[in-house]
Amino acid sequence: PSIVAMNRQTNKIIAVGHEARLMQGKTHDNIKTIRPLKDGVIADFEASEFMIREMIKSIPALKKRLFPPSLRMVICIPSGITEVEKRAVRDSAEHAGAKEVYLIHEPMAAAIGIGIDVEEPMGNMIIDIGGGTSEIAVIALGGIVCDKSIRVAGDDFTNDIEEYMRRQHNILVGERTAEQIKIEVGAALSELADPPPEYAVRGRDLMTGIPKEIKVTYTEVAHALDKTISKIEEAILSALEMTPPELSADIYKNGINLISGE
Repeated sequence: PSIVAMNRQTNKIIAVGHEARLMQGKTHDNIKTIRPLKDGVIADFEASEFMIREMIKSIPALKKRLFPPSLRMVICIPSGITEVEKRAVRDSAEHAGAKEVYLIHEPMAAAIGIGIDVEEPMGNMIIDIGGGTSEIAVIALGGIVCDKSIRVAGDDFTNDIEEYMRRQHNILVGERTAEQIKIEVGAALSELADPPPEYAVRGRDLMTGIPKEIKVTYTEVAHALDKTISKIEEAILSALEMTPPELSADIYKNGINLISGE
């Protein structure tokens, strides 16, 4: 997870990733948790740099090296990113120790990752729903023919669930709990052939102020996420409208590839 925990007094980073995520929502005044990336781009330059450094240190092959090697980095970026935001990503990587930095658009990286031959004269549609952005792209001949990037994604799903629990059940839950609900009983459809079991949610009752437990079903979550999913559907339709007819025929034949980058 792209989360960093920092000591407020000394400004020192004390945890990164899974360890920092466990602290989220449970910190005292001296510790704060930061999400260095917001809406797919860098929001906190210093925390991003430290996070990249820690990721490099965790690579098993580099732990045995006495001297740090000359690093080449490939970093995924949203297709709707600006030049200034690109520069911030490149600078963070270089400060963290990269000698060469290559930026690749997320849909292209996702297509390569799932084994699509992107060099072929064949149209493939990729929908990459990440944490901060949803990337929709049609790929052919090693490039992106048309794309649509919207800042609506996994974080918005989490916020929708938090809001739904507060409004519908009068229960206050934190970001981590809302995300766990999304993972356990998240659904885009209110009717599933193989539905997940009910999930027990614990939080603070807004009426009494005491801890409370309720059971949540996938149908409720599907209802909570309906508006946000509709925005992603609109973006997909917009991308399809821009697609050349020959590639549209390929997409009809091959279908759409849905990837989660969160």
